[in-house]
Amino acid sequence: MLLAACATLRNLAFTEPDLQLQEIDVTGIGFTGGTFDLVFDVYNPNDYRIRSTRLEVGIDLEDTHFGDALLERPLDLSPSNHSRVVVPVRFEWAGLGAGAKGLLTHKAVGFGLTGRVFLDTPLGDKTVTLKGRGNVPLRKLIR
Repeated sequence: MLLAACATLRNLAFTEPDLQLQEIDVTGIGFTGGTFDLVFDVYNPNDYRIRSTRLEVGIDLEDTHFGDALLERPLDLSPSNHSRVVVPVRFEWAGLGAGAKGLLTHKAVGFGLTGRVFLDTPLGDKTVTLKGRGNVPLRKLIR
């Protein structure tokens, strides 16, 4: 039985999940700053379930650091399936200057994401690096 289990594990391979930013939703605005949600589509291409143990994300607007997010609740990623993951981010108005300039000149905000996702897999702990760049049109930020 032990030999069969070892043979099964030997045939498993780990492929990094694919994370795509789907939306940025503003959820609150106050005197000192506000909150928004980063909404990701996460695809687990593996034939086995994986769990995230921690997700860390930093977001820049117009090449200026704007906010950080930390998600420490476990995420359960089903095998060969897509999952919707919402990551709340807090920001302060001090970081909004560059973003406001982008809205006025381009009617969009350029963003950059960097971070890491820590995963628990049958093959041991894995770390996946997040990196992404893009633009969010004004109409997507104001609802």
